[in-house]
Amino acid sequence: MPMHPQTARYLEMLAPLAALEGQEPALPESRRAAEAALAARPRRGRELPHVADLAVPGDGTDVPVRLYRPEPPGGPPLPALVYLHGGGWVLGGLDGVDDTCRDLAAETGCAVVSVGYRLAPEYPFPAAVRDAWAATAAVAREPGRFGADPAAVAVAGDSAGGNLAAAVALIARDRGLRLAHQLLVYPVTDTAMDTPSYAAYGRGYGLDAAAMARCLAMYRGGADPSDPLLAPLRAPDLSGLAPATVITAELDVLRDESEAYARRLAEAGVAVELRRYEGVVHSFFLAPEHFDAAADALRFAARRLRAAFSAARAAAGGGRQEKRLPSASSAGW
Repeated sequence: MPMHPQTARYLEMLAPLAALEGQEPALPESRRAAEAALAARPRRGRELPHVADLAVPGDGTDVPVRLYRPEPPGGPPLPALVYLHGGGWVLGGLDGVDDTCRDLAAETGCAVVSVGYRLAPEYPFPAAVRDAWAATAAVAREPGRFGADPAAVAVAGDSAGGNLAAAVALIARDRGLRLAHQLLVYPVTDTAMDTPSYAAYGRGYGLDAAAMARCLAMYRGGADPSDPLLAPLRAPDLSGLAPATVITAELDVLRDESEAYARRLAEAGVAVELRRYEGVVHSFFLAPEHFDAAADALRFAARRLRAAFSAARAAAGGGRQEKRLPSASSAGW
């Protein structure tokens, strides 16, 4: 499908991020460019009754999180969504997905816990995975702190954050935490970077293939490229994982590996729905002010999450999860 006119206008707006393409930039320059682009972006700033910056204990350090609630504190427990931002594991933070988390909280009727995980290369793999798991385990282990229902906890993320969400779902399965859902928005699922979508959309479509390779190299460090927590597509067994929603963009280098992961989930017996949005590029999900498709994708994601939370609560019979979960700093890492 041809590029949507909204996509063409969006790519023009990304000029401040040109430093991420072509010649290899210094990381501080890339971060400044990303911050400038965020500052220039129109903010929706949807009002919510409760937004608070908190921290959870992690792997020898506190992990900053931001809690969004569509209802004031003190009411009945709400389903909870742990959200992991994108940025190639080296860029981004809580502010970059603030609007998206507000929208998800309001549209889904759940508490959202956004995670400010440690970034590479200062903290290479698996630091971000450990922080993502620490936040998820904290919500399930101390639900009262977040006003959360431990029987209805889900994970979500976009791009590198989708990679982390998939990794958390694998850890949760293996550690006995029953997640209600995993929402994966154009997630990184492999380290090979050799799919047809890489060849077709590797330059000039927002997410540059060379920049993606640099980010992955900084994040990976010396880790095994086949480690399932780094490359979930290479996990030998995906059975027993939480039900999933996978959202992809047609004109995105990550499209093929994201969709391959959805197929492997289905082959493993995991309930999954895949939806590709045509004519749009990577990061569209975060920008409904620029893409009609983003607004539709947000509604679709919220509908899927509401159904998943309802099913999880029904399966729990109104009870609360009793299993004591390990902290991120406990044995096993």
